[in-house]
Amino acid sequence: MLYHFLVPLSEQMQIFNVFRYLSFRMGGAILTALLISFILGPSLINWMKVKQGKGQPIRKDGPQTHIVAKAGTPTMGGLLILLSLVVSTLLWARLDNMYVWVVLGVTVMFGLLGFVDDYLKVTKQNTAGVVGQGKLVFQFLIAFGAAYLCVKTLGATPNVPDGIETSVPVPFFKDLFIPLGMFFFLCFASIVIVGSSNTVNLTDGLDGLAIVPVMIAAMSYLLICYVTGNIKYAEYLQILYIPGVQELGIICACIFGAGLGFLWFNAPPAMIFMGDTGSLSLGGALGAIAVASKHEIVLAIIGGLFVVEGLSVMIQIASFKLTGKRVFRMAPIHHHFEQLGWKESTVVIRFWIVAVILALIGLSTLKLR
Repeated sequence: MLYHFLVPLSEQMQIFNVFRYLSFRMGGAILTALLISFILGPSLINWMKVKQGKGQPIRKDGPQTHIVAKAGTPTMGGLLILLSLVVSTLLWARLDNMYVWVVLGVTVMFGLLGFVDDYLKVTKQNTAGVVGQGKLVFQFLIAFGAAYLCVKTLGATPNVPDGIETSVPVPFFKDLFIPLGMFFFLCFASIVIVGSSNTVNLTDGLDGLAIVPVMIAAMSYLLICYVTGNIKYAEYLQILYIPGVQELGIICACIFGAGLGFLWFNAPPAMIFMGDTGSLSLGGALGAIAVASKHEIVLAIIGGLFVVEGLSVMIQIASFKLTGKRVFRMAPIHHHFEQLGWKESTVVIRFWIVAVILALIGLSTLKLR
């Protein structure tokens, strides 16, 4: 919004010319999202304490220490993240960019689903929430539509090689693309978006555990979108050039700023949980950004921590149904380490370190080809 209002005035007042620069707007987006979080955070937390009463219900089959330590903590903290992220994006992004609206749409719609899920959990005081199948159907419909818009936008871009919009680039190879065709690509992209959303949701089980890896992934994709949307950098790195996708760096910056503000209140002992409102929306946003920037497989590397969390649940369920035995002491895997005797803070910080390492490996795919 600021770009559209102030850039036309740059001829009269040269200082407004800075709004042309993406790097300036990224910095402004981070600070704006952070400031909104700091301003709204205390009031939102107090309001939720009054409205929610007993707060988020704690899983009875989870670690017993959580039942006492975390009981009564308000949830739906994702509202704080969403408000900060959306307002900051609308202020600092170019609103004539289709990719921005696609990612924002996924973020808001997944956040709405998460809000309904959190609301049902709080009002009914159980951990069931929205029926799982209904949740997945809704997510796949939104993801399918978002993927279709990304395909059409890229396909309509001049000088883009034919068929590239429905192909998947393979990391570490400069000219290796897997052609899937429209239908199978849309299915693949939908799985990326929905999978990212739900694995982030599974990771959100300890204070600060999910938000920092999300911030790390967001900053990684900020760099990826920036170079992918810049023809000089794209040619130098020998990656696919996608005009306009650099604007998604603004959303990545907003995720980082909003996440940083939320972490202030979510740091152990957490004053508020992000709930499904935050985890589903943030995971969906990362998945949509990966699809739009044509770095879908790289997300499995950068977000490898989320992948492992999701796989641990799938392995645990499959093993128990097939053999009656559990592979892990408790799933998702962060609870397994708690059961081994690791302190919560130890699990969280070590998982953060793993997230940084994976992000560096993922970013290395930009150069190692």
